[in-house]
Amino acid sequence: MFSSFVHCFQSEWLKRKGTLASWIVIVGGFFTPAIIVIVRVIKHDGLALMYASNDFWKLLWRSSWESMAIFLLPLGAILSTSLITQIEYKNNTWKQLHTLPLNFTTIFITKLAIILIMVLQFFVFFNMGIYLSAIIPYLLISGVPYPASPIPYNFFLKENALFFIDCLPTVALQYLLSLKYKNFLVSVGTGFVLWVGALASLSWKFGYIVPYTYGMYNYLKDSASAKVTPPAINIHVIAFAYFVVFTIISYILYISKKDKG
Repeated sequence: MFSSFVHCFQSEWLKRKGTLASWIVIVGGFFTPAIIVIVRVIKHDGLALMYASNDFWKLLWRSSWESMAIFLLPLGAILSTSLITQIEYKNNTWKQLHTLPLNFTTIFITKLAIILIMVLQFFVFFNMGIYLSAIIPYLLISGVPYPASPIPYNFFLKENALFFIDCLPTVALQYLLSLKYKNFLVSVGTGFVLWVGALASLSWKFGYIVPYTYGMYNYLKDSASAKVTPPAINIHVIAFAYFVVFTIISYILYISKKDKG
């Protein structure tokens, strides 16, 4: 069983190379930090004072996550999950895949594992980008000191873990839709509609029932100027529960589907 999983994983990992999903992970991870670098290099008058602040890293973290939590992370998860899952439909290779000596459970778990690892890559690239967005202005602009405060590794690790959990319902639901429907536009279009619905439901007191809201709520929880009040319940537990439920439903639908490609 483990040997079959390893071989299947290697095959699926090769498939995703050179796909648009791989580029989304790389470009999406570095996009916001690149914008921050450009803005700070152009408007660098107050950088020396900013870099001397004791809250430098946390302020940089929040400014970086503003667009990531609301736009790039959910949209990246929608597109990447749909693209990776739909590779077999695009190449008309589902039947070929199912003729291999692999059970359906191995195929299902492997494809989901590939997607989750790509999401983790997205986080790694994004965190690398945040660090570079701090260092590049320091290297390029005279008079800008190295950040005075130490990097709060524990804070970064905790927040990364929470944002990762918060995006799991999006991944699981998009995986379900992409396995269910052959048309790529159905899964992506549904994901976009749910994302827009999540934005609209943030001010609703029961907005937390919409599975695409959790990363947004997590970002807004520490914002004093936000007009949205995050729910008092643990959104991360609900996010993980949604992920488990969607994954189980997806697995059942995939196993019981008569025409798998």
